[in-house]
Amino acid sequence: MIYFWKKTRILAFLTACLLLVICIKLFAILPENRDNGDLLLQSGHSAENKHGNAENIDTLKAPKPVIGLAQVDGYEVDLEKRRREMRKGPDAAEENQREQTLKETSLSESRKAVQEHETSYNTSNIAIYKKGIIGNFEPNVEARTGFGENGIPVRLNPADEGLYGKTMREFGFNMVISDQISLDRAVKDIRDPDCKYWHYPEKLPTASVVVVFSNEGWSTLMRTIHSIINSSPEHLLAEIVMVDDFSDKEHLKSRLEEYISRPVFKGKIKLVRNEKREGLIRARTIGAVNAERGEAVVFLDAHCECSPNWLPPLLARIAENRKAVVCPLVDAIDAENFGYASQGDGMARGVFNWDFFYKRIPVNNREMKRRKMESEPYRSPVMAGGLFAMSRSFFLEIGGYDPGLEIWGGEQYEISFKIWMCGGTLEFVPCSRVGHIYRRGGVPYSYPKPASIGNERISLVDRNYLRVAEVWMDDYKEYFYRMKPDLRGKHYGDISDQVKFRREHCPHSFQWFMDEVAYDITERYPLPAENVAWGKVEAVGTHQCLDSMGKTGGAKLATHPCHNYGGSQLFRLNKGGQIRVNEECLYAEYSTVKIQRCVPLHDYGWHYDQNSKQISNGDNCIEYNKSTLTLSTCNSDKQSQKWAITELS
Repeated sequence: MIYFWKKTRILAFLTACLLLVICIKLFAILPENRDNGDLLLQSGHSAENKHGNAENIDTLKAPKPVIGLAQVDGYEVDLEKRRREMRKGPDAAEENQREQTLKETSLSESRKAVQEHETSYNTSNIAIYKKGIIGNFEPNVEARTGFGENGIPVRLNPADEGLYGKTMREFGFNMVISDQISLDRAVKDIRDPDCKYWHYPEKLPTASVVVVFSNEGWSTLMRTIHSIINSSPEHLLAEIVMVDDFSDKEHLKSRLEEYISRPVFKGKIKLVRNEKREGLIRARTIGAVNAERGEAVVFLDAHCECSPNWLPPLLARIAENRKAVVCPLVDAIDAENFGYASQGDGMARGVFNWDFFYKRIPVNNREMKRRKMESEPYRSPVMAGGLFAMSRSFFLEIGGYDPGLEIWGGEQYEISFKIWMCGGTLEFVPCSRVGHIYRRGGVPYSYPKPASIGNERISLVDRNYLRVAEVWMDDYKEYFYRMKPDLRGKHYGDISDQVKFRREHCPHSFQWFMDEVAYDITERYPLPAENVAWGKVEAVGTHQCLDSMGKTGGAKLATHPCHNYGGSQLFRLNKGGQIRVNEECLYAEYSTVKIQRCVPLHDYGWHYDQNSKQISNGDNCIEYNKSTLTLSTCNSDKQSQKWAITELS
C-alpha cells in the first residue's frame, strides 16, 4: 500500500515537471518574446496577405498582432503549422477585450502605431543559410521566350545600322533593339548557387526605390520600372519614386503620366518633376526626401534590370544594422545588343586611384576571413556609383549628398567617405545582382555651366572632385593634387556647411579610413611622388607639344599643335623618374619614346634640366624632328632637344 502511494506521488511529480517544461517552451515562442513574424503593412501601402488577397491599410483599425516564428539553426520546422498553432491566441475573454480596444482606436492612431512598429524592426534577426533548403524569398521564375530573354544578346540586322547609330548618338543605347525586347523580360540568374539557400527574416524594412531620369529612352526607362516590380516581393516594395530631371522629350510628358497611372501598378509609382535641371546628384536627394513610404531607400539608375530575389538580401543587412549601406553586384548590359553578363566574376572591392578613377580590385584575404561563405556580404571602401540601398533615416541623418556637387561625378566618393567616416559601413551583397547599361556614344542630356565657376576653365566633374578632396581627404588631398596639379587653387564653391557637418558628426579621419577600410589601395595605386615639373611640353620655337593622343600599350609618342587645354597634352615629371599623362608613362626603347600603363613605383629614368631645357634618359635626350620623336645623344647646342614645360592655368 505504501509502495503504491509512493509510486503515485512520483508519477504525479513527473507529470507536473513535464507540464512545466511544455509551458516554458510555449512561452518562449509567444509574440511578446519572439518578434520576428510577418511584416505589417505600412501606412498607405497595399500588399498581399498570406492567402494572396490584396489588403489595404485603410481597412485596418489597428496593427495586427505579429505572429512569432521560431528562430532555428541547423534544422527546419513547419512554419505554417507553427503559425496555425499561434493563431489560437489567448482565451476568449482576452480576445473580446482586444476586439473592443481595436474598435475604439481611430484610423489615424492605427496608422501611427503601424509606422512605429515598422521602424522598430528587430535588429537581432539575421539571414540564415540552410543547405539544400530553398530560401523563403526565392521566387518561382517561369521560363520565357522571345527577343533578348534570359539576357541573350540580340542579333543585329546590318540593314538597320543607320538607325542603330542614330539612337546610340542620341541616347547612348541601341534603342531600336531595346524597343524590340519585352519590358517584362527576365535576365539570367548568375548568382552564386548558394544564394538560393539563404533564409532572410520575414520582417524586413520596406523599400522606396528612387529612379532619376533625364530624357531617357522609353523602353530602357520602363523596363527598369517593370523589372523592379516584377523582381521584388510586393509587400516589401513600398513605392517607386521617379524623379524627372527637367526632361523635354515628348514621350516623358503626358504619355508617362498616363502609363504609370495604370491599375496594374497599384498606385506604387510616384512621379516628381524638377522645375529646373538639378543634375543626377541633387535629384537623388530630392527623390529620397519624397520617398515617404519606405523605411529603406534604394537608388537605381534609369537603365537597369534586376536579377531574381535582388531586394531581400539588401534589406536584410539594413535590418541587421541600420547604418549598413549595401550595394548589389553590378552586372553589365551591352548597350548595343542588350546581352547580360557579369563583370569578371562579379566579386570586387571598389577603390580609386589618386585622380579619382574608380577601380575594381579582388576581394583580399583579410576580407575573405571576415566571412564563412563567398555568398555573404563583404566590405568595400567605395561604391561604384548609383546603385545602393540604405536606411532612409540614416541617409537624411548624414545629409544625403553634398548639394554643391553638380550633375554627376565624384558623388560616389563623397557618399562613401561620409558613410565610413560618420559611423556607417559600406558593403557589396553578392546575392543581390542588378544589370546596368553603360552608355556608349552620346548622352540624352546637356551639361549646364554653373554660374559659380564663371570663366574659369574647369569641368563640372573636376569641380566636384575638388569639393570631395577638400572636405574629406585631409592631408591625403595632396596626392590628388599631385595627379591633377592643374586643379590646385581652382574655385570649388562654399564648403563651410560640409566641413561643419563633418566636424560635428563624423568621428573618423581619412587616415583612419585608409588604415582600417582602404588599406589595400596603396598596394595597387601607390602614393604618387612629388612633381618636379608639369604642364604642356612644347618643342621650343615650334608650337608643337607632346601629345599622348589617348594611346597606350607600347605606342610611339608623337607631337601635335599645342591647344593649352591639358588632357592628353598635360604631362607630369615627378621625383620618381616618371613622365606621366593620366595613368600612362613614357619609356625609352632604343631610339624611340613609347607610352604604356605605368608600373607602380617604377623609375623610368627621366630627368629634366631647367637650364638646358633637355629631357634626358641616361645619356640620350628626346629630340623633335617634324612631328617625329627620337632619342639621340644629348647635345645642349641642339635646338631640337630643347623643351619648355609650362604650367596651365
